[in-house]
Amino acid sequence: MSQVYIAAELPTITTEILKAHQLDYKVYAGEGLISHQELMAQVEDAKYLITALSTQVDKEIIDHAPNLKLIANFGAGFNNIDTSYAKEKGIVVTNTPIVSTNPVAEVTIGLILALSHRMVEGDAQMRKDGFPGWAPLYFLGHEIAGKTLGIVGLGNIGQEVARKAAALSMKVQYWQPHQKSDPEERSLGVKYVTFDELIETSDFISINAPQTSANYHQFNQNVFQQMKATAALVNVGRGPIVDEAALRDALKNKDIAGAALDVYEHEPAVTPGLQDMKNVILTPHIGNATVEARDAMGKIVADNIGLINDGKKAKYVVNQ
Repeated sequence: MSQVYIAAELPTITTEILKAHQLDYKVYAGEGLISHQELMAQVEDAKYLITALSTQVDKEIIDHAPNLKLIANFGAGFNNIDTSYAKEKGIVVTNTPIVSTNPVAEVTIGLILALSHRMVEGDAQMRKDGFPGWAPLYFLGHEIAGKTLGIVGLGNIGQEVARKAAALSMKVQYWQPHQKSDPEERSLGVKYVTFDELIETSDFISINAPQTSANYHQFNQNVFQQMKATAALVNVGRGPIVDEAALRDALKNKDIAGAALDVYEHEPAVTPGLQDMKNVILTPHIGNATVEARDAMGKIVADNIGLINDGKKAKYVVNQ
């Protein structure tokens, strides 16, 4: 029996820490993502489960793990876990926040730049038809300096996006259900606006919010029709916040100018039609896919197992 089951291949720092705590572990070694049935079979004797954000840990999985003390989610989100049911069973659930802040913010800004300067479209042009030669009006994009960025969700990641955008001379406004304090807003150089004002006046809209029951399809047909025809949407938050079919139609109808998605409504699937559009950038959920961030995440999940195993409290508990 392995004390720890790791449901995906993780950075080596994770297993090094587990070894230092003298904990036995087993790692899923199959092709692709672990199946529901495989996970259910593997957790029967486990005390600790490390699982990736892409793997569902539902009531059925939890019921098959009578010895489970901790579910350490390798990711900042935790929508993949039935946290309430885990709490009922006395199982602690943790995530890996904070370490994703900088890389996701960097990707957000990178996507904004790539959209405005048509970098991905230009790369495809070079690979397919080549470069016909410099001309004054050839392949024009837009500068982001002086443009207005609207951030939906001013948590840790949203705040870092605001800092980086301000450094690039963008005007930054934000909306979320609760306004920040005046000192916080002034330190970030951001302005709080209503949701309607944000979508009507922003040149770029960045979704940096977690998924909640209230924001499912928050960006829908009506919202896209309210946005500027020259505006672009960037989603690095959670896929279901955007109605992707409505987004596809809005782009097709030129209600908005462009979009960049790093997360998807039906992840890992992409809504048909989006992949064929030149003014859409699609990346495979790479927001925190850096060596630095993933090592830090691996350390957090392993350290939390060590803490629980030593009779101490875990860090970053999401179901207290």
